[in-house]
Amino acid sequence: MVNFSPLWISLKVSLCATFIAFVFGVSFAYGLYNYRGKGRSLLEGILLIPLVLPPTVVGFILLILLGKNGILAPWNLNFVFNWYGAVIATTIMGFPLMFRISLGAFEQIDSLILDAARIEGASEMIVFIYIAIPMGLRGIISGLVLTFTRIMGEFGATLMVAGNIPNKTQTIPMAIYFAVQGGNINEAWFWCIVLLLISFLSIFLINLSSIFKVN
Repeated sequence: MVNFSPLWISLKVSLCATFIAFVFGVSFAYGLYNYRGKGRSLLEGILLIPLVLPPTVVGFILLILLGKNGILAPWNLNFVFNWYGAVIATTIMGFPLMFRISLGAFEQIDSLILDAARIEGASEMIVFIYIAIPMGLRGIISGLVLTFTRIMGEFGATLMVAGNIPNKTQTIPMAIYFAVQGGNINEAWFWCIVLLLISFLSIFLINLSSIFKVN
């Protein structure tokens, strides 16, 4: 009988991480969109680093930072080998995708519309929430869905930080890997099909938003 804990753990971790990546990704994207000072390209490059680094490298850095001798050691906070650590790892791996797609969505907006709202006295927060986000909503939704699927499939960084603890930190990608290692091909196929269905549903949702012309 299949143990469904990897599915529930994956959903719990992915939903939490996607929400965090969404909030910070969209906020940083809008901030960089409005920033025209020196070093803009450098800032964007720094925010995109996790997208190009191997996941195991990101996981190793997080393990050093969050481990018992890391920067959080004085506060006795432990994010290693539990699902909180998995949330942190997957958030960092998913953030660049959410950030970059949101930035692209904001760059498609006519800046004159935003400037007109500011001239009329609208605060930056009002412009952001009531004008920029609605106008870039299609791209933001696409980024949100793709970030969720990226996080669902994250393996390397999560394994380094959270480990593979059944019923505690074992996500679907880990269940697939260790099922193959243990020769349990049927279980590996089962979880592969689950991820394929989730990926198909995600693509369907993106296409659905285009059909209804979310903008």
